[in-house]
Amino acid sequence: MAKPSDTHLPEIVSLSATIAKEIPSEYVSRLSSSLRGMGVTDSIPDNCNTKDFYSDLVRGFLKPDRVLRGRVTCFLTIKPPIVVPLVTLLSASFSMNRYGSFHGGAIAAVAETVSIACARTVVAEDKELSLGELSISYLSSAPLNAEVIVDGSVVRSGRNLALVAVEFKLKKTGQLVYTARATFYNMPIAKL
Repeated sequence: MAKPSDTHLPEIVSLSATIAKEIPSEYVSRLSSSLRGMGVTDSIPDNCNTKDFYSDLVRGFLKPDRVLRGRVTCFLTIKPPIVVPLVTLLSASFSMNRYGSFHGGAIAAVAETVSIACARTVVAEDKELSLGELSISYLSSAPLNAEVIVDGSVVRSGRNLALVAVEFKLKKTGQLVYTARATFYNMPIAKL
């Protein structure tokens, strides 16, 4: 990619971006405005700049219902902190995502959390879990204040891997809104 040919391109250039000469400056301007609107250029507050901040935030909305061998069920209430994208949350311009529903990144964080909990019910404590793959199907949406049943179950567990399926259903109607599949690799914990 070449350096920008126009010296009065918008602030995206201040983000150290390299922009090809053939990209019209109006496109760059729209992209820059969109990124600024999402809060991408804002700094992260110190209280949010901690290890596992987003995972801790999402876990705060999960309430365990059942924990069985190979199966974990939780309730999740869709509230504003997990409806908005993280960059919007951190930029203090607090609004719902574009569609007014559960944000995709939060769905992934919940799916990962429930998958790990589920895999831990069948994987020995002396094995470390490493997430190898997480796939999510966004079938519908979960609106603000909806209660969702998050049901994880171990599909396959062997010596070296565990496969977990997670379903997200609206509690009120039973409608399936998201599905996820996680593959974990089981490794002995290194003794250093």
